[in-house]
Parts: sequence; structure tokens; C-alpha cells
Amino acid sequence: MTDQQSRPASPRRRSTQSIADRLALDALYEIAKTFAAAPDPVAEVPQIFNVLSSFLDLRHGVLALLAEPGEGAGVNPYVIAATAFQRSPEAPAADVLPDAVARIVFRSGVPFVSFDLVAEFGAEAVPKRLRDAGQTLIAVPLRDPERSHFVLGVLAAYRSHDHNRSGFSDADVRVLTMVASLLEQALRFRRRIARDRERALEDTRRMLQTVTEQRGPAAPVSLDGIVGSSPAIAEVVAQIKRVASTRMPVLLRGESGTGKELFARAVHAQSPRAKGPFIRVNCAALSETLLESELFGHEKGAFTGATALKKGRFELADGGTLFLDEIGEISPAFQSKLLRVLQEGEFERVGGAKTIKVDTRIVAATNRDLEDAVARGQFRADLYFRICVVPIVLPPLRNRKSDIKPLAQLFLDRFNKQNATNVKFAADAFDQICRCQFPGNVRELENCVNRAAALSDGAIVLAEELACRQGACLSAELFRLQDGTSPIGGLAVGRVITPTVRVSAPPPEPAPAPEPAPEAPPREEVPLRTKTAQLSREELLRALESAGWVQAKAARLLGMTPRQIAYALQKFEIELRKI
Repeated sequence: MTDQQSRPASPRRRSTQSIADRLALDALYEIAKTFAAAPDPVAEVPQIFNVLSSFLDLRHGVLALLAEPGEGAGVNPYVIAATAFQRSPEAPAADVLPDAVARIVFRSGVPFVSFDLVAEFGAEAVPKRLRDAGQTLIAVPLRDPERSHFVLGVLAAYRSHDHNRSGFSDADVRVLTMVASLLEQALRFRRRIARDRERALEDTRRMLQTVTEQRGPAAPVSLDGIVGSSPAIAEVVAQIKRVASTRMPVLLRGESGTGKELFARAVHAQSPRAKGPFIRVNCAALSETLLESELFGHEKGAFTGATALKKGRFELADGGTLFLDEIGEISPAFQSKLLRVLQEGEFERVGGAKTIKVDTRIVAATNRDLEDAVARGQFRADLYFRICVVPIVLPPLRNRKSDIKPLAQLFLDRFNKQNATNVKFAADAFDQICRCQFPGNVRELENCVNRAAALSDGAIVLAEELACRQGACLSAELFRLQDGTSPIGGLAVGRVITPTVRVSAPPPEPAPAPEPAPEAPPREEVPLRTKTAQLSREELLRALESAGWVQAKAARLLGMTPRQIAYALQKFEIELRKI
């Protein structure tokens, strides 16, 4: 053993190694968080490459995946699925990853390190953007989550020979292998969710088809309180009649304003529980603490202000139906508590120890994309499968045009009854209403009818008195605001509808042109956010000097977060000065 081999590592080298290990752990932690919340893991890979570059100086990351059938030719055809930089989709794959290296990893299924691409594969094998300096290439296989022996991709990154860790390729291989494993796990989880969802939907379709075949051709159906004869609404009514007699949970899905509570009451009214209570809870209107007390009830003295025992909505709905509106808005912490009640049918009041068992049928409603929420980790998958046994999608009003006129007449009759009036719509007014899209659905139609009837000074509402003819349609105004073409101030800055007065008078003089709105004050320039990988040591030192060595101030000057500043300090081995 030589003196150099027997000599212990210097304190500075041990410190450098410790910092590198800590940065590697921090990088893997950030990558795991990103993959855990990603609905599409492959789409997040460029962000992962940015983390590897910022923390470990592994640059020019590339992800190559096997091509879909028909996309490539030859053995192991692959495509570049993600890179750490902007790249034209038409550019050849060899511009970012040597073809020989990709094929070696695809065929062998083991990590590959090339310490000198030029010496091993020739100058043409080196991507053009990397030919100015020597590069070490590290490439690891990405395996199929279902078949571990099958390689479906290659994850690669480069390290410059000028870097002080260019000789520590074993550590780089371990990091990239762990990143590939995290990506494999994320892909496996998303595939399972998609497969379970398709299986549940297929089982539901098969069950409904079997019931339909057993009952023969369905006769025209209708339900009290539901207005409409369009095919879309007839299909929903038929589904409700088929499932109402069962005890299965029903999930009503659709856009806001489609009448979910009305259909929930129809499910209850058509069920054997019709004589039992129908209890409604708006989950979005209550905080987590209040929602727990509201659903489960509380004992006397359970908390400040609990002066008496209170039964919860589950207990009040025993023998009937509980309608959970906006169920997609409940917090993840409360979802686990709700899951137990749905599974076991039992719970304890807040502050109580006695277990209460109930027999309650659940009808839930939401306008959220629950599948996306499950993929993002915002909604529990087990709760999703518990409430989405029988999903019923309510059609938007634009898909049931033939129902607009009878609904408008219903709202007009209700307005007349409430206000002791006898307002009617002219034929052209009905025609105009039926041509509208109504993105706010039935709720917006009711608003339109009530506003036109209230602002009309005659017994008949004409088409020109409608909001859409006056350029003040609420839907159009809302979309205009979303597009950013309206100044701040909401609908108040738009045109205002005023009651019309029908009198014989000379035509009014044209209104003067409105004064131009005052120009908005110039925005304060905000520095563009800088990536840690793009920051030099000199820039960081200048920012710290300007900020008096306060990290938060330096972060604002550079357009970065304090966490990024802390990682940059570790990366450049800069000690903070106390002033």
C-alpha cells in the first residue's frame, strides 16, 4: 500500500464530499415531490433535468423512449421524449444523444458511462452543442413498470471534464438510476389509476346494458320537477330510474348550473327511501372543522360554544338520502374520515366515544375533474372508487336546445307568481333565447329571464330588451374579463342595462362617445426568475453584497427563491458574512 493510499482524506475533501452527498439527497427529494404530484410524469422530466443541473451540475439531460408502433423503423426505434433545453421536434435524435450509446443501453439494459465520447465513438458521435469541451456521458435504462426486464427508455446526462467531480461517475450513475426508478414508479401509479378507472367504467356500462336488455325497450320517461324532453335529458332520467331502486352511491357530474340538487332529489324520490329524510350539505361552504361537526354532530361541551348535543347530518339522514354537494372540495385530511363512514356506515360524534351506526344512501355531486385530482394526489383514490359507483353525467344546456323554451317559460311563470305580474315573452324573444349558448346553464337562463322580465315596462318582453341584444350579456362579459380585454373592476365597468320606456317620441340623439378610460399606472418591473444552473459565483456575490448579505433580499434581486439562494451558497461553498 502506497503512502498516498494509506493517507486519510483531507478535511477539505471530506467536507466537499459531504456537501455533494447532501446536494444529491436534496435533489432526489425535490424530484420525488415533483413526480408525486404530476398527472403526466414524462411532461415533468424537463423540470427534473433543471433540478439535476442546479444541484449536481449534470447538464444537457435527455430522455429517450421507445417509439410507438409505426413511428420508427429498425431495431429499438426510439424518440426523444424530453430534454433540458429547447429543441425542434424535427431535429434528429443524434443531435442530443449518440445513437450508439442509446442502442447499447436499450440492448444491454445496464448503465453506461463514456468518459471520452470522441475517443470511444468518434467526433461525429458527440452532439454539436457539446463539441467545444470534453464531456462524460452517463446513461441509465428506464424499465417497463410491469415487466422489469424490458427497457422502454434511456435517461442520460453529461458532465463537463472541467468540473471538479468529473471523475466521480459512480455517484452520478447512482443518482440517475434512482431518478429513473422514481420515474418508473410514477408511471406505474398513473397506469394503475387509468386501468382501474377504465375497469370501473366498463363494469358500470355492462351492468346498465344488462338491465336494459332484461327490461326490453325503454318507454319514454319523465320525473316530477325535471323539465325537458330532449334525448340527452331523457337518457339521464332513464339512468336515474334504473339506479334509484338500488342502495348504490350515485355521483352526479356536470358543469355548474346544470341542476345537480334537483336530480339528487329525483334519485331520492324514486327510491324506496322516498318517505325518509333528504338531507343536503354543501361541502364547499364549510371549513374542515365545521364540516366534521355538521356531518357527524357533536356532544355537549365538545368545544367552546357546544352548549348542547347536536345530531349530525349522517344521523339525521338515517333511513333516507344524504346529498353531498361539491364533494370534490373537501380537504385530504377530512377525506379519510369520510371514507370510514362510507365503508362501515358508522362514526362517532365530535367529542364523543359512542359509535353510531346509520343506514344512509349517499348521492354526491361535483363539477371537478376527480380523475385529475386523484392523479395529483388531491383526492383519495379509495374515496373516489367508493363514491363513483354509478356516475351520471348531467348534460349542459347547450346540448339540450329543445329544452330551453319550456325552461324559460317555467321561469317566467315563476316570476309572475312571485311578483303578481303577467309578463309574457314575444315570439322573437323566445327565438333569441333559444339561439344562446348559456355557458352558465340553467342558472344563467333563469337569471336572463328574471332580468328581462323585471326590466321590461310592458306586458310583453321583446327581443331587443334582452341583455344579449344590448351588449350586456353576463356570459360575454365574464369571458371578456377572462381574456384580459377589460380593465379591472369586474362587470361594473361593462354596459349597464336600464329599464326601457316605450313611448311615442322622436328618436333620441346619439349618445356622446364615452371618455377613454384613464391609463393604468405602469407596472413595476419584476426581475425574471433566474435558474440556479445559470447563476455564476460572481453574480451571487454581487447580489449578496448589494443586499447586505441578507439571503431574502438577494433572492429578490436575482428573481430567485431563498431556498435556491441557499443551494447556490452550498454549491459555490460561500460562507455567509454577519454584518
